[in-house]
Amino acid sequence: MEACLIVTYRCNAHCAMCDTWRHPTKPAEEFPPSLLEKLPNGLDFVNVTGGEPFLRADIDDILETALARTRRLVVSTNGYLTGRILDTARRFGPRLGVRISIEGLPSANDDLRGLKDGFDHGLRTLLGLRALGLEDIGFGITVSDRNAGDMMELYQLADAMGLEFATAVTHNSFYFHKDDNAFQDASAVAARFEDLARALLATRRPKNWFRAWFNMGLANKVRGGRRPLPCEAGSDLFFLDPHGNVLPCNGSGEAWIMGNLHDQDFEAIWNSDQAAEVRKRVADCDRQCWMIGSAAPAMRKRKMVPGLWVLRNKKRARRGGPLGPVTGD
Repeated sequence: MEACLIVTYRCNAHCAMCDTWRHPTKPAEEFPPSLLEKLPNGLDFVNVTGGEPFLRADIDDILETALARTRRLVVSTNGYLTGRILDTARRFGPRLGVRISIEGLPSANDDLRGLKDGFDHGLRTLLGLRALGLEDIGFGITVSDRNAGDMMELYQLADAMGLEFATAVTHNSFYFHKDDNAFQDASAVAARFEDLARALLATRRPKNWFRAWFNMGLANKVRGGRRPLPCEAGSDLFFLDPHGNVLPCNGSGEAWIMGNLHDQDFEAIWNSDQAAEVRKRVADCDRQCWMIGSAAPAMRKRKMVPGLWVLRNKKRARRGGPLGPVTGD
C-alpha cells in the first residue's frame, strides 16, 4: 500500500494551475507529527507534499515518523527554501528522496510558479542535494500549453545530471481549487509526451521503458482518452490531508472522506462502511485521471500490460516511427 501525506495547504508559490495557495491552512489546524504513528507499518511508498512541505516548522519530525513506516519516502517541494531543505537532507541522508517541481526553463517556470528566480532556487537545491550524496532526487513537471515546449529540454537536463524526471498534466480537482485548467492545443501537448516516450524507450534502462508507457498514458489523457488501467485509489493507496482526513485520492471534484485519524485508528477507518462507500465512488468515477500516484500501483499489479507495449514499441522507437497507443495496438 502507498500513501500521500498532504502536510499543509500553505504555499510560498502562486502557481497558475493551482489555487491551493489561496486557501491555506493555519498551522494550528494541521495534524501533529504524532498523528502519523497511527499509520500502518510496512507501507511500500510515502509521498510527502503540500502546499509547500518545508513551510512546516516540524517537517523533520513528520519525516522521521513517516520514514519508520515505509520502505521509501519522497518529498515533493518547489525547492525554493534551499537552506531548510539541505539541512533536512543532512539529517536524513540517502533515506530521503526529493522531487523538485520545475515547470520549465527559467521564464516558463517563474511565470507559472509566481516565484521570482524560482528556477535558480530549484536548480541550486538539486545541486546541493546531489553534493550531499542523495540518490533519489529529480525534477517534477506539471505540463500545460505554457511549458510543454520545455519538457524535452528539462528531460535532457535531468538525464545529463543523472537525476530522475517525473511528469504530470495540469488538471482540476478540489485539491487544486481549480475547474478551469484546460489545454488549448491538446494535439501539440500530447505530441511532446510522445517525443519523451520515444526518448525514454531509446535508453538502456528498463525503468525508463515503463516510464515511456506512463507518458504515453499522459498523451492519451491530454487527448481525452480513457484511463488505460483501472483506478484503485482507496485500495492500493490513500491520502491524508492536513486536517487528518483519510481520502482515496486528490483528483476528485470534492473531498471523498473515508474517516479522520484524530477520531479513529487507521484500521477502523480502512474497514469502515464509509470507506466502502468511497471505494464505490472511485469505481464509478469518470474523471479518467492518470497520475503517477494511482498509475504506479496499477502498473505493478498488471506488469504485462505496459510490458507488452514496450516489446511492441522498442523497434518503432528506434526506427523513428509512431508509437502504439497505451490502450492496445
